Formats: sequence, C-alpha cells, structure tokens
Amino acid sequence: SFVRTKIDTTENLLNTEVHGSPAQRWSMQVPAEVSAAAGDAAVLPCTFTHPHRHYDGPLTAIWRAGEPYAGPQVFRCAAARGSELCQTALSLHGRFRLLGNPRRNLSLRVERLALADDRRYFCRVEFAGDVHDRYESRHGVRLHVTAAPRIVNISVLPSAAHAFRALCTAEGEPPPALAWSGPALGNSLAAVRSPGEGHGHLVTAELPALTHDGRYTCTAANSLGRSEASVYLFRFHGASGASTVALLLGALGLKALLLLGVLAARAARRRPEHLDTPDTPPRSQAQESNYENLSQMNPRSPPATMCSP
Repeated sequence: SFVRTKIDTTENLLNTEVHGSPAQRWSMQVPAEVSAAAGDAAVLPCTFTHPHRHYDGPLTAIWRAGEPYAGPQVFRCAAARGSELCQTALSLHGRFRLLGNPRRNLSLRVERLALADDRRYFCRVEFAGDVHDRYESRHGVRLHVTAAPRIVNISVLPSAAHAFRALCTAEGEPPPALAWSGPALGNSLAAVRSPGEGHGHLVTAELPALTHDGRYTCTAANSLGRSEASVYLFRFHGASGASTVALLLGALGLKALLLLGVLAARAARRRPEHLDTPDTPPRSQAQESNYENLSQMNPRSPPATMCSP
C-alpha cells in the first residue's frame, strides 16, 4: 500500500511540564501529515532526544488521539530498566504497534485503517527511574485517511400531505458528490453535508417530493471511485366505478360458495350410514347349487338304465 508522509515540521520545544533549567531541552520530531487509504496500514513517525543522556531506567511510551495531554490513549507500552523491548499494555482494537526502539523512537504502526482514524495523534514518553521526566508532542501528526465512496443508507420516507421523499447518505474521502436519477427526473444534484457526523466524511442528498412510481438511483462519486444504490416506490392506486362493484360482487360470491361448502360438509357428517353386508352361504350349499345348475343346463339327458342280474 502507498503511504505518503510529509515531514515539514520539527518540534524543538521547552519541556513546560516539569521545572528545570532552560538548558534542559527536549526535541521531538514528527511529520505534519501522513496519508494512507482505508483498509491499508500507516506508520506515524516519532523520534525524540532528551537532556538525560545516559538514562536507561524504566520508561512508558504513550500515543493519544484528538488532542495533546487530555486526548484518549490509543496505545501504551512500558520498557524495563536497560531494556529496549516495550511491553504493550494498551492497543485500541489491537490495531496499534510500536515499531522503534522506545529509548529514542516511538514510531507507531496502525493497521486496518478506517475513516474514523482520520485525526491528529500525539506521542509521549515518560521516565520513571532515577529521573522523573516526561515530554509530549504538542502539535502531533495528522493521519489523513482516503476512501472511495460507499453508500451507507438509502430510504424512502413519508412526508406531509401523503407525499414521499428519498434520502441517500454516503461516506468517502474526499467527500463524494451525490446525484439522484429516476422516473421523469434525469439527474438531480442535491447533496447536503451532514454536520457533526463521521468527522465530515458523510454526505446526504434528499429528493423532497417523489411524483412518479418506479426506481430511484443514488450515485456517489469522488476522485477514487463511485458507488450506486437504488430504492423503489410503488403506491397503491384504488379502483373506481364498475371495477369496484365487480370486486365487491366477486368477494361476496366467493364467500357464498365457501358457506355452501361448509353446510354440505356438515350435512354429510350427520347422515346415518347403513351398510348391510350379505351372509356368505356355506360351502356345501354352494356345491349343491352347482349341481342344480348343471341339471338345469342338461334337461334332455336320458335317464340312467337299471340292469338286473
């Protein structure tokens, strides 16, 4: 990832936080600005010198965001006496890591940048051994995060007199330009910066009156890219005249058919069931009837002759 660092500010200031001789000076070098893209990583350089030339006691390295001295800490680590290893005690969201030797270099790496990281940062070092001293950059380094547009919300809302309006909100750096397109609309530029939201990275465009049903598309664009999202409006238009009568008659007819079906089902359940099953004749009777059938089938057969000895 490409990270641009502009180093044009060098701080060489008196330590106003402690009492001492004017000859005891600290110097802390930080760039004026570091630029990187959202999702990438950035390095915030910070090096310092101090008047305690041979100090090797315990120290604490701190980075703040927003403002010096009182801003919230995003990183803190501590190094033991004689050690160049700084044990991390605080790393906001696990995205901050010290890169340098804390004895002279407090450079900080920030991972997975987001637009919310676009702010000013301040490095600070504290000695806590034989010498108790501390120093903090008063001007800090500006982290400038750039991002392609992203539409974070698009919606249709009711307004006065049964009308509707559409809202589209997008974020990006540089702040994107928004345009609406839709039925009988063409392209309508109506971007209004949302005050106090997202450090100025959010932009909102409103369509105050939607007069036609259909698809409305919001487009956000800046020098790094563009993004689109759509919303649909379909209003119910009530039927009139013969259509209304036909709908009512159809509904009544359907209800009548359903009622007849229910009544028929109930009548069928109440009807007595008489199922007479005929007795099965014995096997011998069935054989006799067979012989009778045979005798009837041969009425002309001659009678049997009796022979006497």
